Order: sequence, then C-alpha cells, then structure tokens
Amino acid sequence: MSTMDLDILTPTERDVVERWRAGELERAGFDVRLARTLAARFDIDLHVAIELVVKGCPPELAAQILL
Repeated sequence: MSTMDLDILTPTERDVVERWRAGELERAGFDVRLARTLAARFDIDLHVAIELVVKGCPPELAAQILL
C-alpha cells in the first residue's frame, strides 16, 4: 500500500469530529440522516440542536429551524 493509499484511509480530524457530532445528535434523538446532515454543518451549534430536542422540540422541527 502506498503512502497515497494510506492518506485516503486515514480519517481527517474533520471526519472524526463529524462522526462524534453525529453520534451526539443520534443519542439526543435525531435519526441517522438528520444527525449526519447537521453534524457536517459546523455553522450549526451542536449544543443548541441538542437543547431544542431536550426541551421537547421534535428532531425534524429542530433540524428545520437550524438549517
């Protein structure tokens, strides 16, 4: 395997952070698709998204508000 191949397989810091954010959103109640969409948007505050759901906002509506 060449160095170039390894670069493709090695997750970037952004990838790691996006996966973590998606996991947090899923634990809060967002479905996988919404969690991944929101996780990829670093302009959306993760804590605000989770707090909306914790306070009773359905995840789908929270996503509409945030997007």
